[in-house]
Amino acid sequence: MADKLKYGIIITAVILAAEITGGLISNSLALLSDAGHVFADGVALLLSWYGVRQAEREPTRRMTFGFHRVGVVVAIMNAVGIVVIAGIIIYEAWQRFFSQPEINGMLMLCIALVGLAANIFVAVWLHADRKENINIRSAFWHAAGDALASVGVIAGAAIIMFTGLNWVDAAVSVLISIIILASAWGILREGLRILLEGAPRHLNVENIAETLGNLPGVKDIHDLHVWSISSNLHALSCHVTVDDMSVSRAEEIRHSIEEVAKEKYGIGHTTVQAECQTCGNGELLCRLNISENNREQDSNH
Repeated sequence: MADKLKYGIIITAVILAAEITGGLISNSLALLSDAGHVFADGVALLLSWYGVRQAEREPTRRMTFGFHRVGVVVAIMNAVGIVVIAGIIIYEAWQRFFSQPEINGMLMLCIALVGLAANIFVAVWLHADRKENINIRSAFWHAAGDALASVGVIAGAAIIMFTGLNWVDAAVSVLISIIILASAWGILREGLRILLEGAPRHLNVENIAETLGNLPGVKDIHDLHVWSISSNLHALSCHVTVDDMSVSRAEEIRHSIEEVAKEKYGIGHTTVQAECQTCGNGELLCRLNISENNREQDSNH
């Protein structure tokens, strides 16, 4: 995945140089707006590459879950950057609705065609891996969104060439900004959900509890937690009430829980605490409170 992102960065840099040059010469805000989107693509690809490389690092004593969350933080940074760029484009487009400068439609069209071809290539290149990693998905939607934006620039260039309606350039710029904001919202929402340790959107906690509770030897499931370490790495912890039995039999139950969690729900990291009596209030979801001991420790710091 890292190699795909590296080649995507190189291609994106070439597109960026071409669109900035073409936008300045043709005086097209739409083309410069697309260049802004391409710049966001380049930053996204670069940060995504960094996030993927960090996720490959081994865990340490200080980072016991590894560095998977680095990629999530990077994705959120990408989304925030996209929002800023979209805001700048919309502001400039608003100014141009009134001034309507002369646009070189032919040059605008040629540069946009090159950008479209390159962005389609990058999007197809990343398509197969987009479901495996939030950074790859972020980069894919950057490229796909920019391909759509290039289509808008091409259409705008054609309209300007045949009708002379230069305000179309600003209208296309606003359309590009809307595409940018839509992709940013999806990435930001997923990244924040992971950082807040929310349950993965495709998993139903009640269904998981019911499935695990029906396994042989399991009397009750409580204190259940399901969360994501990264977009493609999910974790589960729970307390399981069982009869008083040998350690080996309890081990068999634990193994069956791990297998079901992995095969049916795609949860690769499972922690199970077996007990003969239900602890706490026995509810499916537990409320985490700061213990009195922790309060005392905090007050001494």
